[in-house]
Amino acid sequence: MRSLFSLARTGVRSSTHAVLGSSLIDEAGAGQEVIFLAAGCFWGVEKAMWNAPGVVSTAVGYMGGHATDPTYEQVCAHATGHAETVRVLFDAATTSAADLIRLFFEIHDPTQVGGQGNDIGDQYRSAIWTTTPDQLRDAVALRDAYQEVLTLAGFGPIQTSIAPAPCADSDARFWLGEDYHQQYLWKNPGGYECHARTGLACPALPRE
Repeated sequence: MRSLFSLARTGVRSSTHAVLGSSLIDEAGAGQEVIFLAAGCFWGVEKAMWNAPGVVSTAVGYMGGHATDPTYEQVCAHATGHAETVRVLFDAATTSAADLIRLFFEIHDPTQVGGQGNDIGDQYRSAIWTTTPDQLRDAVALRDAYQEVLTLAGFGPIQTSIAPAPCADSDARFWLGEDYHQQYLWKNPGGYECHARTGLACPALPRE
């Protein structure tokens, strides 16, 4: 039987979402936007996002590092600087980046340093990469609002980094992950998706 790491090196890529039936690689169309979210193991993050109203497609991969077309093995070996990341394509008429960012904050513990739960390592760091100025503004505002809630409850500083998505020719851009990772928890019901959570709701922005 071939190992997962051997399979990763083959570069096998699926083009269709196993749950939503949409393309994994389409660019945003009219009325659509893309946002990139990292919050620990990408299996559970992707499941939370594909179940969110208004999400058109999700895909897991690697982002924020310095290596070209990284494999899962390389990322886990801390050789690339990339984080396990979910690319989310959504219908802006049905949901918003702010809605998805609030969900993002609530499905992990953004105050944990160096990982999520028992998943320790830089590849499990908390990060948001935005694709529009409004997304960036809302991400920062929501982080600040959630920090107030967390501080009152005794939590420490939010560790989530927020930045515009890297340009398309940067090694830090989003690299699509191996096929066996895509929609992993749909293909493997009951699989690992544990995330540390604060148990506290992220407040909505005043204008929402």
